[in-house]
Amino acid sequence: MTEAYPEFQLRLPRGGPIARGELLEDKGTNGSQKFLVRTGSPARRDVVPSFQVHMSSSHGLREQLIADGRITESSSWPDYLETTKDITCNSPSAAAEILLGRSANGWLEWKTAEGHPLADFLQTQPQGANRTWLVRGSNVAGFDLVQRLWLPKDLVSIAATRLRDDIGHDLTKDQLRTLVDEDYESTLTYGQRLTLVDELHAFLSKMKPGDTVCTISNGVLYVGEVTGKASQVTSDGGRSNLQRPAEWQSVGYPYDELPEELQQKLSIQQDVVDLTTVAALVAGLGRSDQELAEEAKESGSESSMDVAALVARRELELPEPTLGLANDVLAHDIEWLREVRDLLWDDRQLIFYGPPGTGKTYLALKLAEFFGGGPEQVKLVQFHPSYAYEDFFEGFRPQEDSKTREVAFRITAGPLRELADIASREGNRHVPHFLVIDEINRANLAKVFGELYFLLEYRNKSVRLTYSGDNFALPPNLFVIGTMNTADRSIALVDAAMRRRFSFVELSPRLEPTSGLLRRWLAHEGRDAEPADLLDALNARITDPDFRVGPSYLMKRSVYRDGGLERTWRTKVLPLLEEHHYGEDVNIERRYGLHALRSAITPPPDADPAPS
Repeated sequence: MTEAYPEFQLRLPRGGPIARGELLEDKGTNGSQKFLVRTGSPARRDVVPSFQVHMSSSHGLREQLIADGRITESSSWPDYLETTKDITCNSPSAAAEILLGRSANGWLEWKTAEGHPLADFLQTQPQGANRTWLVRGSNVAGFDLVQRLWLPKDLVSIAATRLRDDIGHDLTKDQLRTLVDEDYESTLTYGQRLTLVDELHAFLSKMKPGDTVCTISNGVLYVGEVTGKASQVTSDGGRSNLQRPAEWQSVGYPYDELPEELQQKLSIQQDVVDLTTVAALVAGLGRSDQELAEEAKESGSESSMDVAALVARRELELPEPTLGLANDVLAHDIEWLREVRDLLWDDRQLIFYGPPGTGKTYLALKLAEFFGGGPEQVKLVQFHPSYAYEDFFEGFRPQEDSKTREVAFRITAGPLRELADIASREGNRHVPHFLVIDEINRANLAKVFGELYFLLEYRNKSVRLTYSGDNFALPPNLFVIGTMNTADRSIALVDAAMRRRFSFVELSPRLEPTSGLLRRWLAHEGRDAEPADLLDALNARITDPDFRVGPSYLMKRSVYRDGGLERTWRTKVLPLLEEHHYGEDVNIERRYGLHALRSAITPPPDADPAPS
């Protein structure tokens, strides 16, 4: 055994026996350090269903070892297999996989007797938990390196053709920036050099053995594991001279079938992207819920990646509308609420439109609170003509420093960015969050939404933000409900792009649930139905549906104090109609006044009684 490393142990699941091995200085075929499994180490009898498909090389090695008699029935542990000779594997992960019968991160699963993982004993090993990375290699100088180099030779690389030799792995980001500025000054812009520094620093200094690595080629996502240090190699044509050994799974995953949140991260247009926030989604690819549950049970840890993968895979849900909700909003039919729920689920953006007083904002807030599970998941914003992108999403705002009291312009998040950040936090991703936009058509929508217009339609994509430069995607659990007033002709229309991105639900006095809303409210309050009869008679005289009067004006208790109905009619209802008929020489009082309407709905004294 080499003096550089202690003995490492691997306990089999559910308190099983312990295997032993050692990390070797020799390198495998792809540059990873080899690992020796000692004679007499136990192995599981069975393998998980996905093992043969996703880790075919380790599965094939295990089968060959069994066929050769180097792994046989154990005489020491019933129901286990046992190694009969020392077995040298290309990497610690391969060594763990032939014993466990499943994919395994050997850098973490092989541990010392004191419980320290093997990864802790590697030189220049970055600190912290393992990460998941995307490294692009499908179009480097016109070549698909994934198919031609990475998968066949088990490695991952990035292009750094002009970078000097022997740069080392322990450079600080500032030192690396100096080298890149000197070596690429004549070929890259300042912004391109900054991006290259970030990518090189991630590849050289942040990435470590045991990290998960992903790449995309021909519409397929491939997943592997980093198994060794970075090295500089001059390849054909001077391409890809920074490489790391990596073990790739045997199969890929069609991009279009990946979870939406993973697609968002994969759409970031950079050559090296940290995917750690969606690591659980990557870990669960190709494995059934049952398999994940069994492996999580075997690990005995609540914080295992298998548990995280199960949680991440859980479907987001909007609760089924209840009779209590229908009674709360006085809906005429629970099926109408189900339809609204389905529209929200399908598009995640919906607009209630109609004339004033139809309860659009009230209904939007009530539904958002019900579907989101409470008011803390709901944020309200009202648009107006001077509203802009900087108000809505992010922009530079003057802020005072709490210590120096100096005022400076700093990037400040708007309501959408704030809610999106909350919705995307760990633990919130399966909780629906709602942004309610009141009077959505009163602002210049293209000006307010900016590049976010694209994300409303393509939820599986990300964009680079104008001010902060961050890569941003709308969280899958963020829903938008807007309200739109159709009475003001100057704001009644929205462009075709907006209509394509939202479902539109009409709330009109001529249609349910609005047409019978006042009558249901009066019955609920134990009041006479006359106000509902008056409103029906009023709207019957208004020919333009966008100017019919909504029931909200008469759903206030102040209306039913002494003289309240007359005051409301004189100060709220009739002024609306005067504006509608401006310049038409219409006698508003004679046509729409209470006296005229009461005369119309009250039968004359000598009228025959209605037949029984």
